[in-house]
Amino acid sequence: MEFKNWSGSVRVTPASFVQPDTVDEVRDIVRASKCIRAVGAGHSFTPVAATSGTLLNLDRLSGIVSADRGSGRVRFRGGTRLRDIPALLEPYGLALANQGDINAQSLAGAVSTGTHGTGLQFTGFAGMVTGVTIVNASGELVDVADSDPNFPFYVVHLGLLGILVEIEIQCVPAFDIIAVEEQLPLAEIEETFVDRAKVTDHVEFFWFPHSEHVLLKSNTRVPGGADAPAELSGAPFRSRFARTLSEEVIDNGGLRVALETGSRFPKVVPTINRIATKIASGRTYRGPAHEAFVSPRRVRFNEMEYAVPAENGIAAFTEIRTMIDGGDWRISFPIEVRIAGADTVPLSTAYGRDSTYIAVHRFVRDPYKEYFTAVEEILARHGGRPHWGKIHSRSSKYLDSAYPLLGQFRDLVETTDPEGRFGTPYLDRIFLGKSRPAVS
Repeated sequence: MEFKNWSGSVRVTPASFVQPDTVDEVRDIVRASKCIRAVGAGHSFTPVAATSGTLLNLDRLSGIVSADRGSGRVRFRGGTRLRDIPALLEPYGLALANQGDINAQSLAGAVSTGTHGTGLQFTGFAGMVTGVTIVNASGELVDVADSDPNFPFYVVHLGLLGILVEIEIQCVPAFDIIAVEEQLPLAEIEETFVDRAKVTDHVEFFWFPHSEHVLLKSNTRVPGGADAPAELSGAPFRSRFARTLSEEVIDNGGLRVALETGSRFPKVVPTINRIATKIASGRTYRGPAHEAFVSPRRVRFNEMEYAVPAENGIAAFTEIRTMIDGGDWRISFPIEVRIAGADTVPLSTAYGRDSTYIAVHRFVRDPYKEYFTAVEEILARHGGRPHWGKIHSRSSKYLDSAYPLLGQFRDLVETTDPEGRFGTPYLDRIFLGKSRPAVS
């Protein structure tokens, strides 16, 4: 069978594809494989899961293992999809503290690649993990608690330390979000974005290139089922029809038409982008956190995202905007800018620093390399760290300078997996600066 990722940019034919039903089966498969990689939804834009050896999927190992309502710590099986977590947590009155706008991923995949959301007072998944259970390169089952000195390396590890079969997450009491989506002048946001992030729970903006406005999304947390703050008491809960109309018809349907048109007729892109910003704004509503955080993604694209120090974010964005405005490109897909809090996970993009995330996209039918390369050069100058699941061209030398503890991680990988059972030529290149032949 051929494996291809969500965007179709990565294709590989593994020697075998397996879906174990038990952890013991995972252990047996690891012992029998010279090279093995785990894959979830295939939502990474890089070949991080691609292998010519054994490709292992954990979809049959999903659900809750244990939950402590008092502490909020919940242990999930690694194959649990993010989209299933709200229903699993509902009986306990709990929720994820934060998440990104896509929920198709497996929890193990989201944790391993450093998936994140937005909110200066909150971390991505990396900062929410309190324990893991892995199957190591010897096929042994190993529990790693947050008291273990090496624990932080086992969180974001790109599958190089083993197969994540269980993950413990620090959850929080269920809460609602009051969401405000508005169109604002670009110049105003460039001046006020960081200040807004300091006083708003979750804030992000989308800039459609060639336009003078942005779509700003501001999310305020309120207890689930409680009355909204007085100044926002008019925020209505969205009906299923209103949500479908907004997300499927306007956002996804409208975006597809805009991208298809812009791809065929580049000259109309600036006009389309100005209209798109206006159509997508002007909404205020209230809903469960997971409904407000997540947006369905029906239109396929390729993506690159970097985290830069929070204080460098707007300067980096402005430089990218100036480059686009002064060039010949017609970029139809919006640039997304988010901001999140620091964590202590060595391979997290937010390790040791509050971070502004800048993501650029191109419609799957449009070429992206020239555009991404030009943006990447700017982000690298601003101290950027590439998202592990998204397109980048950084060398092992650059990554060593961006991640201070990468050398320690490399030593741990070589100690725990000396035969490179969990490695791939791609991962060897970006981490070791060399390539080994693929093992099957």
